[in-house]
Amino acid sequence: MAGSYSYPQIKHSQSSSSLSQPSHNNIFASRLLLLLSLLPLSLAAFAFVLQWRGEFVDSTIRVSPSNRFEFPGMDSSTAGATPVDCVDVLGQSRTVTFPYFRELRFDYESDGKPKISITSSTSAGLEQLLPWIYYHKVIGVTNFFLFVEGKAASPLVSKVLESIPKVKLIHRTKELEEEQAKSRIWNETWLSSFFYKPCNYELFVKQSLNMEMAIVMAQEADMEWIIHLDTDELIYPAGTSEYSLKQLVTDVPEDVDTVVFPNYESIVERDNIQEPFSEVSMFKKNFDHLMKETYFGNYKEASHGNPNYFLTYGNGKSAARVQKHLRPNGAHRWHNYMKTPKEIKLDDAAVLHYTYSKFSDLTSRRDRCGCKPTKEDVKRCFMLEFDRAAFIIASTVSQEEMLNWYREHVVWTNKDLKMKLMRKGILTRIYAPMVIIQGLKEAGVFSSLISSVQTSLSKDTFLSSNEAINNSSNAVDAISGVSSRKIGKKQPRMTVRNVLQATELDTDKDTDLSAMPPLPAPVMEKVNSYI
Repeated sequence: MAGSYSYPQIKHSQSSSSLSQPSHNNIFASRLLLLLSLLPLSLAAFAFVLQWRGEFVDSTIRVSPSNRFEFPGMDSSTAGATPVDCVDVLGQSRTVTFPYFRELRFDYESDGKPKISITSSTSAGLEQLLPWIYYHKVIGVTNFFLFVEGKAASPLVSKVLESIPKVKLIHRTKELEEEQAKSRIWNETWLSSFFYKPCNYELFVKQSLNMEMAIVMAQEADMEWIIHLDTDELIYPAGTSEYSLKQLVTDVPEDVDTVVFPNYESIVERDNIQEPFSEVSMFKKNFDHLMKETYFGNYKEASHGNPNYFLTYGNGKSAARVQKHLRPNGAHRWHNYMKTPKEIKLDDAAVLHYTYSKFSDLTSRRDRCGCKPTKEDVKRCFMLEFDRAAFIIASTVSQEEMLNWYREHVVWTNKDLKMKLMRKGILTRIYAPMVIIQGLKEAGVFSSLISSVQTSLSKDTFLSSNEAINNSSNAVDAISGVSSRKIGKKQPRMTVRNVLQATELDTDKDTDLSAMPPLPAPVMEKVNSYI
């Protein structure tokens, strides 16, 4: 019997031992799971405590008045002021999207070498000009020579622009026109084919005359480089380690006279864009930055149903060393009266052209030209095929039909096509300008500048100025202003400097060279051999 009881006891002992081990393992596993569950919660709570400042805002992205940096044109007494209503759009964002500019100093007033200037002929409002100017200041431009009319010449806009250091305004006055009428350009042949024609041809001649005067101003300001840009274009200094135009031109060989920036054209992805510099990030690359096979092999799809690969021009813009006998060669190039300049084309850097990026650009181009909307007459007014087609559409159809045409020819909505062309390298995303301009907004650069100017104006002057800016499509109240080149009321502002004086030279040497107009991108030649 003892044996019969002993067996169960032995069996019971083994069973207890085998059951206790799993129980111990279960307890250990439960504790481990609990620890793993509590660890991330503890870390989250710790991070919350570290960030706590008495409000539910992450202090690393809050831009407060105490930590704003001062920029040229900012008054330290107003840098922390609350922006008034009319500067809200150009001021701080209510939602901070790009928080990392809090510790970044835009040190564009430091060393002065090399000194780079930009000249432009414009009638744009503050909503376009302020981001354009300060972006280029950030990348290294020191001086601006702006030939202004229309909105850009209105009292408040002019006052704001004149308050920015090293920005010089030249208003289109009777004195200016009389001075330019004496220019040697009128007696030469290289620009003569553009004389006495309306719309874009007239603008092209005006830009060339303004560039001629800007050369003199650049020489007097000891500039080393000069660039002609429109205010819907941004320099993209790719290929430099510091995103710097200064570094880019410093690396140019000393024997080079001019540098060509191939242009990239904006890709519009929706029809309600209001701030192109802040909302457009996709661009179509220039032929010069693509393999020939890639360009022609995808030409039809990249043209998006339009007459050409680009909507507008495809021959880039140029920077020139400021030197004796320099002259413009149309809005896209520079030349020299005494020699043929040595020119190079950049492999990485580009000009970003935000063309037709707003639906309102259709009507603004229509409103500044008095040509008849016929196929024959528009040839007198516009050099490029798409401009002609856009003018006819904007002049002859309803608003709804015009919007449908804009969506079909300008807006890219086919995601698969965009992805395909991005894989081919034809389309590319470029975020740097967007980020820089957003950072400037969040730092209060634009709002502080406008506020300081408004404060300095008398009440009566401010009321009249406010009326002027409202007439320019609410340039500060609303960012949706139309960028137009219509000539506004002339406001005498300054004595115009002397234009380039004629020098003794062999007039047959290079004056027969025609000015370079805006040219379309290369046409699709022998495309079947690449498909």
